[in-house]
Amino acid sequence: MTHDYDDDCIFCKIIKGEIPSYTVYEDDDVKAFLDISQGTPGHTLVIPKTHVPDIFAYDADLAATVFAKIPMIARAVRDANPAINGMNIVNNNGEVAYQSVFHSHFHLVPRYTDQDDFKMLFKDNSANYDDAKYAAIQAQIQAQFN
Repeated sequence: MTHDYDDDCIFCKIIKGEIPSYTVYEDDDVKAFLDISQGTPGHTLVIPKTHVPDIFAYDADLAATVFAKIPMIARAVRDANPAINGMNIVNNNGEVAYQSVFHSHFHLVPRYTDQDDFKMLFKDNSANYDDAKYAAIQAQIQAQFN
């Protein structure tokens, strides 16, 4: 993988060692380090070591390289603390989706209990849809693969 950097990107500065981080894993292509916010203890970020703003900018090779490392890093985070009972893996793309650093990254958020101060809400809007609406959305998405 080629390593392209954005001099204004905080994650690129972390990759280059210009800003310190609590690195938990690193190889030629991927870096994983503790999120400074520690949403829950062990909250880790996994980033490609090349500047790519979001998931929409990945090609197949970059995706294969980065995604292949996530399960290994997730297991290491989980295995580091026997109190971890689950994990959310979150990837935000775009400001409206809560992306705040525009260098692609994956949050590995360890879950200890359902009271550990981390929440995700998926509202059930199914009452607003019938077969025709589902089929219309399905067709719009499928048309993008042609």
